[in-house]
Amino acid sequence: MMLVELKNANAGVYASVLAKQIDCTYSHVVKILQEMQKADLINFRKEGRLKLLELTRKGKEVASNIESIRTML
Repeated sequence: MMLVELKNANAGVYASVLAKQIDCTYSHVVKILQEMQKADLINFRKEGRLKLLELTRKGKEVASNIESIRTML
């Protein structure tokens, strides 16, 4: 669901904002995001002291597939 939230976000998203959106702890979200980065689904873009989350092309494809499956159910 994190990928879908990132895909549907209008602006850059921070890990703390994402944690609130999906009702999860910040530390858990960061661990999952690190694994997603290893899988080349997201990138962290540094803006000053903050890190914005961005989907990679592969991440966008996976998020679109997840959304498609959700709408079928």
